[in-house]
Amino acid sequence: MSTATTTPTTGGVAERNSAVVEDFFRLYREHDVDGMTELCAFNADFSYPAYEVWGKQRVLRGDGKVNTVGKAIWTGFIEAFPDLTNIVHSIEANDSGDVVARVDIGGTQQLVWGFITPAGKSYTEPHLFVFHLNEHGEIDSITGYFNNAEINKQLGHLEVD
Repeated sequence: MSTATTTPTTGGVAERNSAVVEDFFRLYREHDVDGMTELCAFNADFSYPAYEVWGKQRVLRGDGKVNTVGKAIWTGFIEAFPDLTNIVHSIEANDSGDVVARVDIGGTQQLVWGFITPAGKSYTEPHLFVFHLNEHGEIDSITGYFNNAEINKQLGHLEVD
């Protein structure tokens, strides 16, 4: 369910870009990862600075491109959390292509996610997304900020180095 308050600073470009981001989160709620990526430019940048999965010989980080890293992370979230949803609290846009969205994302874990074994626990965590859209109204950059440690805590996964 979305309770978005869309507040573009002016009409036109800001309003269009705000609608694109609103559509992005609708598609995310519908688990339509292909639809989400279709709203993005071909070489769109992707960054989840808080996202890291440590393995024995490598670290997977949430930085790269939407069509590679982003698509894999979103698909993995949806598979591990089949009831994954989001609530959009606000979307603010300007005519320069910048869009900021305040969103809660959460769900109940059913499959392994990274190194977190499913225990039937749920999480809900505030996220702040910063998008940039190009002159064609395509998302060309997505950065998502969230507290990964709090998500792990809610899911009962506490890691000690």
